Amino acid sequence: MEKAAGFLSSLLGGGGGEEVPQEPAATVRSILIYPIKSCRGISVPQAPITSTGFRWDRQWVVVNSKGRAYTQRVEPKLALVEVEMPPEAFAEEWRPTVDSYLVVRAPGMEPLKIPLSAEQAIIDDVSVWEWSGAAYDEGAEAAEWFSSYFGNPSRLVRFKEASEIRPTNPDYAQGYKIMFTDCFPFLMASQGSLDALNEVLKEPVPMNRFRPNILVDGCHPYSEDLWKTIKINKLTFQGVKLCNRCKVPTINQENGILGTEPTETLLTFRSDEVLRPSHKNKRQVYFGQNLVCKESLSAKGKGRIIKVSDPVYVLERFPSSDEAPA
Repeated sequence: MEKAAGFLSSLLGGGGGEEVPQEPAATVRSILIYPIKSCRGISVPQAPITSTGFRWDRQWVVVNSKGRAYTQRVEPKLALVEVEMPPEAFAEEWRPTVDSYLVVRAPGMEPLKIPLSAEQAIIDDVSVWEWSGAAYDEGAEAAEWFSSYFGNPSRLVRFKEASEIRPTNPDYAQGYKIMFTDCFPFLMASQGSLDALNEVLKEPVPMNRFRPNILVDGCHPYSEDLWKTIKINKLTFQGVKLCNRCKVPTINQENGILGTEPTETLLTFRSDEVLRPSHKNKRQVYFGQNLVCKESLSAKGKGRIIKVSDPVYVLERFPSSDEAPA
């Protein structure tokens, strides 16, 4: 355990603003998009950035009969739902045609095809955490499919971006917005952090337990905690909040079974009590850094895309984890 904790303490000497470095701090290893909230992600070679995050990310959510969003916290079976999109959907200028579909699969179910270009009816009172508003209803066939899968009345809905706005918490990221993601447009984690965690776990866990959008490699474990401002393909990302973890990382993404790890181990060296002793929530654990992209605030423009293998440059660091927002 001392070895794992030591990785972070070795990073706490640097801070403040920096000139653009000559050498990258890391490289983008994977980009992951989760079209339906809490369902499996899609690993893609590149992803365009929109005003709400990566295109297609958490654009859909499954809701219950009251319009409340399902997540793995209450429906772990969502972990088994696979989502497929046309590979060309992640090109910057791509637009769906009448033959473009979101395809959904789950154990014991026939594939469900959702047209990407069809006009849908609108339903009100859809809610995700603190937000509620109108959304597009993906229709009776999708409702029957998810109702059968969960054994309860359910519907698949799509964010109504034309009229709805879901802002991020202004205490951390003023002026940004999201669709159905939990809190912020992007979540970054590093392979080094996972490798360090797995060194102290009895049974290693894969990165899909933590559901990042951007997985980087080549940096020290947990160094992403301190990244305040970074550049990827000329786009500026800001670290706005360490990612406090719910129980989803304890759900095996291959079978939907709930356990206790890795949270029990993370409590020993990734909790507020260890990382942020001046804070009150001693049993909260952290893994990954929430980000916003400055360019998403302005009018649309070309070139807002990141790719696997892009270098990651750190422009500014937080002095310590205790001073990083959380």
